[in-house]
Amino acid sequence: MENWVAIGRLWRARGNLGELLGELDSSDPGREEKLKVVALEVGGERRRMQVEEVWRHDGRPVFKFAGVDSISDAEKLEGAEILVSPEDVALPEEGAYSYAELVGCRVEGGFSSGEPFAGVVMGVEEYGGPPLLDVESNGRQVLIPFARAICKEIDVRNRIIRVELPDGLLETQ
Repeated sequence: MENWVAIGRLWRARGNLGELLGELDSSDPGREEKLKVVALEVGGERRRMQVEEVWRHDGRPVFKFAGVDSISDAEKLEGAEILVSPEDVALPEEGAYSYAELVGCRVEGGFSSGEPFAGVVMGVEEYGGPPLLDVESNGRQVLIPFARAICKEIDVRNRIIRVELPDGLLETQ
């Protein structure tokens, strides 16, 4: 389980049957249905877990793992990272990117006015519209829409995203 890849996280217990509400870092709407065996990492320890069932509640996956049958069992897994073996990592389609590929990329470019911008992708957020790159720039969090009109070049191999940002983006945050 040493080379396993994080693909999401568990948030909190849901219901009294040992189920957990989670989140996956994937734009594939059926990704969770393909999970059979995962590793859960919580408190620095990893445990291999069998996925018994996954269903959706309010658009979020709810996981039921073998041997997790009560609220107290589930609460011990709250905040756990969900990992899969390298063979089970879903490869994105051509022109698509996994969130894990984007995290750590340098963001370079500037605003329409010519003011330069640089930062590093710390995460990817979803709030119902296009995904937002959570970028740290000079100690400040900046949310940048992950859209072709803004992200002009995405080179995950060289870990760089070139952007052309609209003026006023920082004033809205």
